[in-house]
Amino acid sequence: MTDAKLLVAVTMSLLAVLLAGCDSGESTASTPAPAPPLNPASGLDQRPSNTTCLAPSRTSGSVTIGVQRVFPSLSFTQPVGLMQAPGDATRWFVIEQGGFVRVFDNNPAVPVTSPFVDISGRVTSGGETGLLGMAFHPNFPTDPRVFLSYTSSGALRSRISEFTTPDGGMTLNPNSERIILTVDQPESNHNGGGIAFGSDDFLYIGLGDGGGGNDQHGAIGNGQLLTTLLGKFLRIDIEGTTGTFLYRIPSGATGNPFAGNALCGTNGTGTQNCPEIYAIGFRNPWRWSFDRQSSELWVGDVGQNAIEEVSRVTRGGNYGWRCFEGTRSTGLACGSPANPLPPVAEYGRTVGTTVTGGYVYRGAAIPGLVGRYVFGDFGSGRLWHIPSDTQPTMTMTTGFDSGLNPSSFGEGDDGELYVVDYGGGLYRVTGTTTGGSGVATQLSATGCVNSANPSQPASGLIPYIPNAAFWSDGAAKERWIGLPNGQDITVGIDGDWDFPNGTVLVKNFRLGNQLVETRHFMRHPDGVWAGYTYEWNAQQTDATLVVGGKQTTVAGQTWIFPSEAQCLQCHTAAAGRSLGLENLQLAHPITYPQTGRNAHQLVTLNAINVLSPPLASPTTLTPYPDPSGSTGTLSERARSYLHTNCAGCHRAGGPTPSNMDLRYATALMSTNACDVNPQLGDLGIANARLIAPGDAGRSVLVARMNRRDANGMPPIASAQVDAAGLMLIGDWINSVTSCN
Repeated sequence: MTDAKLLVAVTMSLLAVLLAGCDSGESTASTPAPAPPLNPASGLDQRPSNTTCLAPSRTSGSVTIGVQRVFPSLSFTQPVGLMQAPGDATRWFVIEQGGFVRVFDNNPAVPVTSPFVDISGRVTSGGETGLLGMAFHPNFPTDPRVFLSYTSSGALRSRISEFTTPDGGMTLNPNSERIILTVDQPESNHNGGGIAFGSDDFLYIGLGDGGGGNDQHGAIGNGQLLTTLLGKFLRIDIEGTTGTFLYRIPSGATGNPFAGNALCGTNGTGTQNCPEIYAIGFRNPWRWSFDRQSSELWVGDVGQNAIEEVSRVTRGGNYGWRCFEGTRSTGLACGSPANPLPPVAEYGRTVGTTVTGGYVYRGAAIPGLVGRYVFGDFGSGRLWHIPSDTQPTMTMTTGFDSGLNPSSFGEGDDGELYVVDYGGGLYRVTGTTTGGSGVATQLSATGCVNSANPSQPASGLIPYIPNAAFWSDGAAKERWIGLPNGQDITVGIDGDWDFPNGTVLVKNFRLGNQLVETRHFMRHPDGVWAGYTYEWNAQQTDATLVVGGKQTTVAGQTWIFPSEAQCLQCHTAAAGRSLGLENLQLAHPITYPQTGRNAHQLVTLNAINVLSPPLASPTTLTPYPDPSGSTGTLSERARSYLHTNCAGCHRAGGPTPSNMDLRYATALMSTNACDVNPQLGDLGIANARLIAPGDAGRSVLVARMNRRDANGMPPIASAQVDAAGLMLIGDWINSVTSCN
């Protein structure tokens, strides 16, 4: 190109730029440069204003229950059960102790019953014997099987049998019986007899201790004897066979405690610990149920002469009998039970004489009753309701006097509850709710999320990320602080943080890209901490408050929504309630979504003036090592893991019966764990230690981490073992040569 042509090209280019500027009405020299950050080291320029994500007043209100006769023209003979078939609200089934099951339409205008099945000729009935339980197969009537539990005529035995329907569910064929399991009964009382399918589709069976007084059969009684099925909850898989048996034993990480041993279901005894056993230590578990939302198993266990009790039953749990009647020691020889579990509620004989287990209410007619366990007493006729997150042990006093003899409760397909009167009538539980709840039932109404997109936080929240994160069954988490305007975080001399009243700590849980749960841990205006959790819908548009906890399946794995009380079990008072919010957890940089800047969290919080007193030199603090990272020694990463996952409870002043102190700064010798004999059971480990230096295989701490049952750690809100954490702790213990 010639110089003249080059000059013309440049001139035209400059002219085009100038004309473009003129056409847009803008001056090319007038565009201001972005303002620099007020504090370049801070991730935020100012404290966000939070006027919406604030803890409301605590839940208030109360509910008064009553009963109302339903189907008044119908009467039954010694009824002991009431139920509907799975997914079918059109009919009701009543179990009569004499050996009949009767069915009728769910229509008060058609008060006619018809026989569903009659096995009275093979049933011994009277007192505590008879037809005692029935369970539809979960896929009934597509799967035509129904299971009955009864005491047989002739030699007294508890029998679990399978029957089939020949006509699509209208009746059962009494001649189709196949005996699944048999247990010899030495006495005529304490037969239990309830059966039900759990959410895992396994069949659960509750059996009493064999009768008589003081669990008198055997040196330690049947309740604690592991070679008998008496005094136990059993769990079997009826979808498979083992040799000549029509069932097999659930095995694997969530299997029965003694899976693999020879079956005991021929007569109820064996030479090894019976693999059918799910939980032990029951006297007479009379009526029990699963919470349809949380899958928790609730039971009323009839006492001997002093205490009636209600318990939540977990796999591998020991519920005390005959060592304990409720919380009262009996003084009877009973072996040396490891970690017997106290009842959730109990009452003495001045209040009632024979507890009848009920249900956790999940209906819609009585809002104040949702998430509360309703139960009664056969002798006094009293009914009670307690929060499903009640912690042991509540003492019951005078309840609602129904005037009935409640032999059982029933739950409709809609979640409404009914009382079965042994005199023959059926009654619906009614209730009046006064007051209300300050906690929103929808996440979108909490003020803690973006109103246009509830999956995003409200603008007033401050993000944070701890360096050593808590294990949450593999979920990815996002965390924020909702701090009331004008209020600051108090930093203790130990580096732990205390939050003002009104604070809301928000945490999202994701499996893959799916939002599963959002938890709010908040300090109400009266200073009381409480936890609430929300379940996300499939459309990912909103989440609903879960009351009383829940267990479900998400992305192919079991997911547990903790109850309100379980939140406080982990967020202990000894740990200052708020976990993961302390200097050494946040002494590292994160990227702030509001600005896109990567900045030190403590520097940022100092800069926006929310820490009181401000930290003098936050960048000089060394954070707890990331247990899954490469910074820090093996010992430091392991101790960081224990600090995050265990020290909320296992510390000085903690709520556990153990005196372990697993905080990061506690010297190994001072943890009360290194080379220390376990005081709460050795889990069958020879020469066990809490932490056995150089030998993870003898370390109860490792064994508990590798379980998800009554002896597992963490004891709540986790269904998945942390394989990486387990390996980290095992490798560390194997490397320990001395407790000093």
